[in-house]
Amino acid sequence: MQNKKNEKELDRYWKVGITLFITLASVIVFFFVIYRFDSFADISAKLIRTGQPIIIGAAIAYILNPIMKFWEKQIHRVAPKLIKDEKKEKAITRGIAVTASILVFIILIFLLIASIVPATIESVRNVITRFPAESKRFSNWVTELVKSDSRASEVAKTTMAKVTQEFQKWTKGDLVPQVQRYLTEITNGVVSIITGFFNCFIGIIVAIYLMGIQEQLKGQCKKIIYALFKPKTANEIIEVVRHSNSIFGGFITGKIIDSAIIGVICYIGCLILSIPNAILIAVIIGVTNLIPFFGQFIGAVPTLLITLIQSPIHALYLVIFMVILQQIDGNIIGPKIIGNSTGLSSFWVMFSILIFGGMFGFIGMLLGVPIFGVIYYLVTKGVNNILRKKELVVDTTAYIEAVKVDEGTNSLVYQKLSREKGDGKPSKKKMNKNFFGNKVKKSDSEKK
Repeated sequence: MQNKKNEKELDRYWKVGITLFITLASVIVFFFVIYRFDSFADISAKLIRTGQPIIIGAAIAYILNPIMKFWEKQIHRVAPKLIKDEKKEKAITRGIAVTASILVFIILIFLLIASIVPATIESVRNVITRFPAESKRFSNWVTELVKSDSRASEVAKTTMAKVTQEFQKWTKGDLVPQVQRYLTEITNGVVSIITGFFNCFIGIIVAIYLMGIQEQLKGQCKKIIYALFKPKTANEIIEVVRHSNSIFGGFITGKIIDSAIIGVICYIGCLILSIPNAILIAVIIGVTNLIPFFGQFIGAVPTLLITLIQSPIHALYLVIFMVILQQIDGNIIGPKIIGNSTGLSSFWVMFSILIFGGMFGFIGMLLGVPIFGVIYYLVTKGVNNILRKKELVVDTTAYIEAVKVDEGTNSLVYQKLSREKGDGKPSKKKMNKNFFGNKVKKSDSEKK
């Protein structure tokens, strides 16, 4: 009996000690971030650079997980008939499914690069080829304008003299340092590309391992959570993680499928309308469509410029086609595939893209919506729990017309407009709602 009492006392002191340590560590980290923000940013950037292959691998594994599950389901229909040992059958099925998923990923990346690079080179070549003719036409137009107007002639001569002077100054003073800077940037760019390829290669290897042992990792994480927290708290944490995974998985998978469909439709439409560089335009529109709300507008700018250089009339066709495509995606394809996976309204979608895009750039624009969806879910869950403890209504719509909360019954009080005795003034009328949001009648004592 005494031993149990001592164990409980020791356990209590242990928990208090851990709580104090975590609190103290959090305070130290907080003040370090505030007063040494530059150092913190440098350390964070270094950690991200070092762990980039793992981050890339985790992202690839997460994106390919639905494809792996699909292959696993198809193989599992046949494998048990060929392999009797259940453990061996699961291992072989998982290995084939992971291999097939990685091959699909590599083939898609290869096709993407193979379609973009030649089309981009061809577009640049066309621009370079057409530039002398367009420049000559512009020069002839300026010459004719100068001949017909003496004032314009004077302005043109002055402008050309200034341009020539600035060009000579630039070639003598700024050209050499700029060439050196460009060479340095090109060298750094080549090194970054090589490093990026290496990180992607290591990332694919990491993804293979993660997809192979994902159930074991899931079990280990649950084990740690149940060891650190009480069962009720641990269950809530796991439920939040499960719901967050549902938001991320539903949004990212749906957005990839949606963007692929939009890219294919764009390619077919460009072929029908005889718009040049159909593959390049389709790829740009498909990739930028991954960004919610602003994606197609961002993709429209480079595609229209590319088309405008080669054919202004086809650029007009492209504008009309992209407006129609945006309407089809926003009203038909997007809602069918993605639905309301994040639980956010249009305003919060735009808000999350602007905030996360401004903070983290292109990656922030891609992941801002599901991240904010998780934050929105956590805040909503916390607020609803507090309201339930206070025995107040949870439904948001119930608060729109509410004037106040009755302190005695915890019911919402509404203001109902009515005309009494011709005075034309609105009167307050109680329309109480209980915890479940249903209207309740007032008792006789309340009426008095």
